[in-house]
Amino acid sequence: MKNVTLIATAAMGLESIVASEVRDLGYEDVTVENGKVIFQADVSAIPRCNLWLRSADRVKILVGQFEVKTFDELFEKTKALDWHAYIPEDGEFPVIGKSVKSTLYSVPDCQAIVKKAVVEKLKQKHGIASWLEESGDLYRIEIAILKDVATLTLDASGAGLHKRGYRIGQGEAPLKETLAAALIKLTNWQPDRPFVDPFCGSGTIPIEAALIGQNIAPGFNREFSSENWPWIGAKVWEKALEEAEDLANYDQPLDITGSDIDHKMVEIAKDNAIEAGLGDLVTWKQMQANDFHPKKDNGYVVGNPPYGERIGDKAQVEQMYRDLGKALADYPSWSAYILTSNENFETLFGRKATKKRKLFNGFIKTDYYQYFGRRI
Repeated sequence: MKNVTLIATAAMGLESIVASEVRDLGYEDVTVENGKVIFQADVSAIPRCNLWLRSADRVKILVGQFEVKTFDELFEKTKALDWHAYIPEDGEFPVIGKSVKSTLYSVPDCQAIVKKAVVEKLKQKHGIASWLEESGDLYRIEIAILKDVATLTLDASGAGLHKRGYRIGQGEAPLKETLAAALIKLTNWQPDRPFVDPFCGSGTIPIEAALIGQNIAPGFNREFSSENWPWIGAKVWEKALEEAEDLANYDQPLDITGSDIDHKMVEIAKDNAIEAGLGDLVTWKQMQANDFHPKKDNGYVVGNPPYGERIGDKAQVEQMYRDLGKALADYPSWSAYILTSNENFETLFGRKATKKRKLFNGFIKTDYYQYFGRRI
């Protein structure tokens, strides 16, 4: 098998960023849909995309897509697909599913039928009369039906791509690493510019900035479910890992600071940075927003401050926004990018954003307020 159709799934609002990351890896044939980026590539794209995509949720392989209105149809059309090309006779293949606005709305029934159809196909192709042991590697199948069109995929990532493997501690509402990377990608920050997150929490944004700054593949320190799939092959994975090692620019000097009002969070952030292999690359400080006094020009503030959603927090959080606005007013060459669900942010901050972008932080509807600095 030389070529595959891959789907990089994305949180709502991040599709265009994921598409540009896919193109940056050299894959041109890209289609963007709601929540996903679809592209054709050879098999080597599976390890490369898992290792390099910073803002995607996971990488899936498209096995088949067809219209379906009856369970019989679902069984026959699923069975007709080349499952044996992907799943060996000892492969473990659980089936998950979802159905939206479709005739076949019972997800457990759809899952059971897909499972049965794949079992039949594998037994027939691998020449097995009894049951399949499923004692080998994991090949998670998803059946997703939208408006009577069924899409069958294999998950090539395993744990979601946001699980980089460095988070050993976190706060109450941690920002997903994939969203943190996207927030940085939405700025035009360059690694030779100062970078500050004044609300760093467990350190996700500064850590992702350091990974971007030194061009370190975000998936370099973790495992993926497709690593041992025989039809991809160990050599293809080895080559992708070698490429990631060669492209990392460990000599790139960085000026990245993460600060937080809570000293406990600063300690957690430090530990996470060490786990990420970034040791001394990021400076960590306990600090309030109004203590912001940078010594350099043309820097970037990127932050995901508390939103003040809990009763009792609102006044304190709104004061924090005012303090940050006043502090940044003294540094017109600095650009600021702030993610919050507070609809009065611009008023509190003291000026209108240059640009605003709607994003979802989990299930919370937020705006990404972008203030462009004046270059000095």
